[in-house]
Order: sequence, then C-alpha cells, then structure tokens
Amino acid sequence: MSLAARPKVELHLHLEGAAPPAFIRGLAQEKSLDLTGLFAPDGSYAIAGFRHFLKVYEAACTVLRTPEDYRRLTLAVLEESAASGVVYTEVFLSPDFCGGRDVAAWQEYLEAIREAAEAAGRRDGIVMRAIATAIRHQGPDRARETAVCAAETAGGFLTGFGLAGDESAGRPRDFRWAFDCAREAGLRLTAHAGEWGGPESVRDAIRDLGVERIGHGVRAIEDPVLVEEIAAAGIVLECCPGSNIALGLYPGWRDHPIDRLRARGVKVTVSTDDPPYFHTTMTHEYDRLAEAFGWDDGVFGEIELTSINAAFCDTSTRDTIVKRLEAA
Repeated sequence: MSLAARPKVELHLHLEGAAPPAFIRGLAQEKSLDLTGLFAPDGSYAIAGFRHFLKVYEAACTVLRTPEDYRRLTLAVLEESAASGVVYTEVFLSPDFCGGRDVAAWQEYLEAIREAAEAAGRRDGIVMRAIATAIRHQGPDRARETAVCAAETAGGFLTGFGLAGDESAGRPRDFRWAFDCAREAGLRLTAHAGEWGGPESVRDAIRDLGVERIGHGVRAIEDPVLVEEIAAAGIVLECCPGSNIALGLYPGWRDHPIDRLRARGVKVTVSTDDPPYFHTTMTHEYDRLAEAFGWDDGVFGEIELTSINAAFCDTSTRDTIVKRLEAA
C-alpha cells in the first residue's frame, strides 16, 4: 500500500489554521473584507516566523464570524484531511474565535461544527472529535472563561481541553484553574509545550497541568532525563515535523528529533498542525519521514496505533478505527 493510501490518524490540527487559503479569500470577498498582505503571490498564506504566523492566523480568522462560516470551514477542512487518508482527526477549536467565550454563542458554533463533521463523515468516512483550546497569550482569566465553555459542552463530540498560542506568555501553572475545571468535567487534557519553550516547558506542563499528551514537545530531546521521564510515564507527543521545519525550529527533516525520541521509547504521533500555512499534508509528512528516516509500513502502522490509542474518544469509536487500520 502506498503512503498516500494508508489510513491515518491525526491528533493535532487547528481548525482555523487548516483553512484552505482559497476558502478564506472567497469568504472575505463575500463579505467585502480586505485581507491585503495575508497572501503570497502564489495564493498561499504569507508568513515569516512564528509570531508573524500568529498575526496572519488571527487576521485570517476575522472573516469567520458566524456558525455558518464554521460549518462551511469544517466541511472544507475535513475534505482536505480525508483526501490525505485521514480516517480519524482531533481538531482544536477556540471559544475565543467561536462566540467570544460566551457559553450560549459557543454552543451554537459547536453545534454547527458538529453537524458539519457528521456530514463529512457520511461523505468521506472521516471521524472528528473536538478539543476546546485556550489561547495562552490571551492570559489565564480568558482561559478560565474558555474552560467554562468547554465544561458546559463536554462529552460526545467535545472530548478534550488544551492550551495553545505563544509559549513565552506566562507559565503553565497560571492556567491550572482552567485545566482543573476541564478535568472535573471529564475532558482529557493536552497542552502545547516544548516547541518554542525549552524542555522545562514540557516538564512544567506535565507537572502543573496534569496533561496526558503534549502538543509538539520535541525540545524534550535536549534533556535526556526528561525523555526518560516522558517515556516511563507514557506521555504522548503530538509531533508536527513539517510545521517545526517550516517555522525554522529545525533546518531539515533529518534534523528533526521525532525519530530519536521514538528510538528512546517515547510515544510519538504525526500531525500537520496548520497544514496550508506550512505547505504540508499528512501524506507529505509520511513521505518526508520515510525519506529522512527510512520509516516503513511497520513503523507507520505502529505510529497509527499509538495515535488512536492516545485519542480522546470513546472505546467504541477507537475499536472501529483500529479495525480500519488493521484491515489496511
């Protein structure tokens, strides 16, 4: 089976960050909104470094103003994912963008997204679950409001809670209340760390927030003791190699630590993060990993099973996806 045809599991995908540029331009034209400067001459997003990426990302989000916009966005994003062989995906959603952290408005957005995900499932066979996500650089007070939104809508479709954004803003323990709130609501926990923050940011997120997965986490490789601790605890890393390379964290695929982390017993997974911003897809990630590290069907099969076993879904959904993976 070709890498493109393999059924894949993706655990780290930002919904707005996965918006095809043509979709955002089209929506802007419908609303007569000016997005000058957001796009390169070839039509792709124009970004230069991580903080500029955050600015472009948030500017692109300004065209997404209604639940209907998010319904259409979800259909477009899941179509792209399914075209790359993804059969199960977990998507980060932020109440900051979806209703301004107002619980009633958030419920409307979430329902529109859920309905679109179900429609995509019937169309493409893809299964989606949602992770409500606080934006770190918006501060802990807004994170509390985000956690309340998540707690009020937990279960079924919304299965996780996370933290994303600029890792230099605050410390993980500043967001402890939000994570405790989400945990009490039955949501499973992940947090971005160890991308632009060093290995200590990973240790802090695990210790202070009690997460079972880390978004990125790759700079743990700089601390051998931390690598051993992560492996022993079974903490799963949501690795996004193409994103890290596109933003300059590593100069090339062979320099990325995902293979070294895996060799030392860490549970690693593969995702695209914000794929159109970084000119990647899940198939592209697989192709480059095979080329850089010689990963074969056995390794990718291991990665896929690691991913679905770490997924924030119910047992019935997991069993169904495992059968699809095993059949391939």
